[in-house]
Amino acid sequence: MTLAEMTLGDASLVTVTFLFTDIEGSTSLWERESVAMRVALQRHNALLSAAIEPHRGYVFKTVGDAFCVTFDDAAEALRAACEIQISLAAEQWPTRSPLRVRIALHTGPAYLSHGDYFGTTVNRVARLLAVTHGGQTLLT
Repeated sequence: MTLAEMTLGDASLVTVTFLFTDIEGSTSLWERESVAMRVALQRHNALLSAAIEPHRGYVFKTVGDAFCVTFDDAAEALRAACEIQISLAAEQWPTRSPLRVRIALHTGPAYLSHGDYFGTTVNRVARLLAVTHGGQTLLT
């Protein structure tokens, strides 16, 4: 087993690297270019999946255009993040301006329960994502 694990009630304490993503300005893009955004989001999702899966990332949640992913290996998470940004930058988007995705990575302990994660580490990666700009990858 590659995850450090200690059972606490119905939750397990695990140490993983989180990779969170979000499309910068997606709400306004949806309002201005809804038809183009439907196509763009499908392509975005395919590019992210193509970068995450070979690096053994596990998408545990998507919320709108945001991906929440865990990795057992921090270096693999960083490689996936780099591939995501490179593939997104190279893409010819159907929207008037290219999609700009922000990515945050943080490693630490989190509680895993029923396929979802919670705790300080999850909060920290979410806060890091909130201060990241489109096209940027920030990590701690």
